[in-house]
Amino acid sequence: MSSGTRRLAGTRGLSPVTVLALALPIVGLVVLLATPPLDMQWEHHPSHFWLVLVTAAVNVALAYVTNVAAGRHRDARMVLISLAFLASAGFLGLHALATPGVLLADPNAGFVIATPIGLVIASVFAVLATGPFAGPRAMVVLRLRPILLGGLLAVMALWAVLSIGRLPPLDGPPPSSEGVGLLSVLAVVAVGLYAVAAWRAAQLYRLRGGNVLLSLTVAMILLAEAMVAVVFSRNWRLSWWEWHVLMLAAFVAIALGARSEYRRSGTLAGAFGGLYLEATLARLDRWHAGAIAAVAAAEEAGRPTDQVLAGLRREGATDTDVALLEEAARELRRLDEAFRPYLPSVITEGILSGRSAPSRLGGEERVLSVLFADLAGFTTFSESRSPTEVLAMLNEQWAVVVPGIDRAGGIIEHFAGDGVMAIFNADGSQPDHAQRAVRAAAAIVAAAEAVVARHLGWPVFRVGINTGPAVVGSVGAAERRSFAVIGDTTNTAARLMAAGEPGMVVVGRATWEALGADAAGRALGGVRVKGKREPVEAWVLDALRSPSGGVGTGTDKAD
Repeated sequence: MSSGTRRLAGTRGLSPVTVLALALPIVGLVVLLATPPLDMQWEHHPSHFWLVLVTAAVNVALAYVTNVAAGRHRDARMVLISLAFLASAGFLGLHALATPGVLLADPNAGFVIATPIGLVIASVFAVLATGPFAGPRAMVVLRLRPILLGGLLAVMALWAVLSIGRLPPLDGPPPSSEGVGLLSVLAVVAVGLYAVAAWRAAQLYRLRGGNVLLSLTVAMILLAEAMVAVVFSRNWRLSWWEWHVLMLAAFVAIALGARSEYRRSGTLAGAFGGLYLEATLARLDRWHAGAIAAVAAAEEAGRPTDQVLAGLRREGATDTDVALLEEAARELRRLDEAFRPYLPSVITEGILSGRSAPSRLGGEERVLSVLFADLAGFTTFSESRSPTEVLAMLNEQWAVVVPGIDRAGGIIEHFAGDGVMAIFNADGSQPDHAQRAVRAAAAIVAAAEAVVARHLGWPVFRVGINTGPAVVGSVGAAERRSFAVIGDTTNTAARLMAAGEPGMVVVGRATWEALGADAAGRALGGVRVKGKREPVEAWVLDALRSPSGGVGTGTDKAD
């Protein structure tokens, strides 16, 4: 589950129907205890054995998968939850052996009280899993994980030895009720711990949502009710059977919740994603993002992805994880290919490299060169042609114009009908931006002339270039924004273009001076342009000397 999804989970809670269903077991228990004739005795050993065995099996499965999830991502909460499952499963298995005729002819106290003892221990791990030890003190749990696991297994093994050997203090006949003496006190404490764990799980569910958190909340409530039944019920009565059924319902609920999340996500991490700590989820987000980017980069470069995928498997990715990563990488490439042509390269490259902050409006001021080009005579042409013909003409013209801008290292800021605006030095990495802009202009004119030669009567490009300060950045609103270059430099470039004739490249003073002795052309003197009180000095560019010493036409690759 991504951080964005977690934030959008809303403030949900248990539905009234769920609350009513969870209250029914307590109501039923009260009715049975208040009406002794209804609390009938039913001593059926096979039913008891299989009920307890199935419950233990479900619990063992939960303990295993949560332990795998805990170990794979070193998550303290999952460690504690897996220990809770293991404690209840292990002692529940011992209780199954208390069924007469299974291991011993007659059960003893150790086997009979094993289940409530396991539930008490599990309640401690459950409340720890929803508290500080699954948060600020998580490292303590991770350091003590081997000790906690080994200690729990040792206690269960010792309990089994003492019970089978009929050794004190677990020897003697079974009590008439599991909730007697000290065990009753412990059961009351466990009820409180399960209630706290259920409340904390419900708060987490309100924040994140998800079936696994909902099922965990429900399970904690059911186990608390089971402990209440342990205290008040008597052996082999319906109230005694009730807490066995409540335990099974609690663990089945968690198993179904995890299964639902697994079917949706296809991964173990996704199945228990709602239970992971925020730090674990953030780490998983970073890992998945890096893995998808690595697969996508290999595919884009035409390299086999086998090595990348093998590395991901060594890091713990399953076949399902790998399949999802490959699918996500393909979708990422598809989206990139779909949207990249609509965005200036300075934006896409900045986002991919992490240099830009696309979520922030505003920009930076820098000196750059701005190129405007449009088709002289476009209006007249379009009046005598159908829209389809006009569009076909524009696309054929842009097909030869855009590569010239790209080869010179320019960035197309926008298209506007028959015009285009391109900028050079948008990111501050092109000290020769004036030369690049002029080469792009010459390339535009030369390429367009070849097109017009094939289509007599088509309009011809004219170009204006100006060099100076401008602000490069994002403008708009939070909901919609655009990359833009703003300043008088851009306005002047557009006016210089309008002052030129078809096939002409007109540059301003700053551009001409930046070109120096490499430029060949003629001065237009002061040109009156719209929006300027004073004339603007301009030059018509005839040629630009290439770095090798010859005269270039602008088709040289600038990079």
